[in-house]
Amino acid sequence: MAVQINPSILSADFARLAEEAKAVEGADWLHVDVMDNHFVPNLTLGVPVVESLARATDTPLDCHLMIEDADRWAPQYVEAGASSVTFHVEAAGAPVRLAREIRAKGARASMALKPATPIEPYEDLLPELDMLLIMTVEPGFGGQPFLDIMLPKIRRTRELIRKHGLELWLQVDGGVSASTIERCAEAGADVFVAGSAVYGASDPAAAVRALRTQAEGVVSKASWACDH
Repeated sequence: MAVQINPSILSADFARLAEEAKAVEGADWLHVDVMDNHFVPNLTLGVPVVESLARATDTPLDCHLMIEDADRWAPQYVEAGASSVTFHVEAAGAPVRLAREIRAKGARASMALKPATPIEPYEDLLPELDMLLIMTVEPGFGGQPFLDIMLPKIRRTRELIRKHGLELWLQVDGGVSASTIERCAEAGADVFVAGSAVYGASDPAAAVRALRTQAEGVVSKASWACDH
């Protein structure tokens, strides 16, 4: 199982996004948080900025849509240049149809769950997805402390993925840092979004490498990865 580190530009300098993207070129993806001040109480960026970022970096964009009416907007982010688009199941009217539309447009389809949203009701949807995102903070703001109570949910999600024999990435987002990434990896995550832990470091690229080394050390010995 390959560990992936996705720095979140929510913690970057928005006045220098092209440079900030280049500062983490060793990362697997660039995580782009899109917020509409309706689904979450914050407002960030939209389609035009994603289009500009896609032109400014060779690192693929992982767009996390924390917005209402995901069914309408998600396909537009694929057209803007996103290689992976994550919609919140709480904001999607027809998640299966939306996932298929995202895939048909050429991007990876991902579904996110807020901390209070259980995974079990969506077990049958998993084969329609390329990635599942478990939020480990309440979505809306960067820099929040990691919610340890999400670790059992990560484990249950990994078990469902194994049960169905799926090649489904399991991403965690929120409070991921040097002090929490190993717990996430042990529980079953293999894709890690890190904001302030990367962009708050003096050397963001070195921070990405260090986080990757930590996670790989755990995943290489984790029972869920060894049995895969």
